Amino acid sequence: MAIRMIVSPWKFGLRAAMGIIKFLAATMAAISLAGCAATVGSLDATDLPHPTDYSVHGIDVSKYQGKIDWDRVKSSGVRFAWIKATEGGDHVDSRFFENWENAKAAGVKRGAYHFVYWCRPWQEEIAFFERVAPVEPDALPPVLDVEATPTSKSCKRTLYRDEVVAQMRQMLAEMERHFGKKPVIYTTVDFYAGILQNHALEDYPIWVRSTKYFPSIKYGNRRWHFWQYQSDGHIDGIEGKVDRNAFFGTAEQWQDFTRGRNLLELARN
Repeated sequence: MAIRMIVSPWKFGLRAAMGIIKFLAATMAAISLAGCAATVGSLDATDLPHPTDYSVHGIDVSKYQGKIDWDRVKSSGVRFAWIKATEGGDHVDSRFFENWENAKAAGVKRGAYHFVYWCRPWQEEIAFFERVAPVEPDALPPVLDVEATPTSKSCKRTLYRDEVVAQMRQMLAEMERHFGKKPVIYTTVDFYAGILQNHALEDYPIWVRSTKYFPSIKYGNRRWHFWQYQSDGHIDGIEGKVDRNAFFGTAEQWQDFTRGRNLLELARN
């Protein structure tokens, strides 16, 4: 935490200036002793909700979680899972079908997500995702995973807000038509700041990544529906680390959502 104040000591006189300096020194010392435990908006802050304040939690997985024991995952309290299905227009996650079937068998609500590759026509990407991800009445809505990829070796495209938002709207509309459910947008802080802020695509639910701060610190007043709050979590049934997520509402709202209630309407109530 930093306090920044610019003061001319001669504006108030030497004695007053010395008093200000002493006050600032004492304030900074107190902050130092506290170890910045009260950092505004951090997950340790006491004035904002903590992930444990939410009753419905889930995970998101891909091949990197390896072989998953979904029965143990279910017993650990996980209520839902987002499962990577595809990336770009030709890559299927090698464990998608295994995870898709086994999660359902264990009683974990699950949905499929597509990771966008920005150097391919959107029609090819969504058509590929639709060929891979099953259309099932009891599945969660599909997710469009949109992230900036500046370190990509094969896609150096610069993303422009108006162009990307228009492209995303077309992808989302096609996903909704095919799956019969309003898709969810997954986004990171940098992509949101560059593309989605200022109310872009607010007619779609959003799943935000914010592992250090409560979402409102980085996403402002954008209403979120799922919150990825940890990237190095540990869950019984999964060896190694896994992303952890929270649903925005109560257990009753979760039940309404899984029965087909519109997520945007639930969030407004």
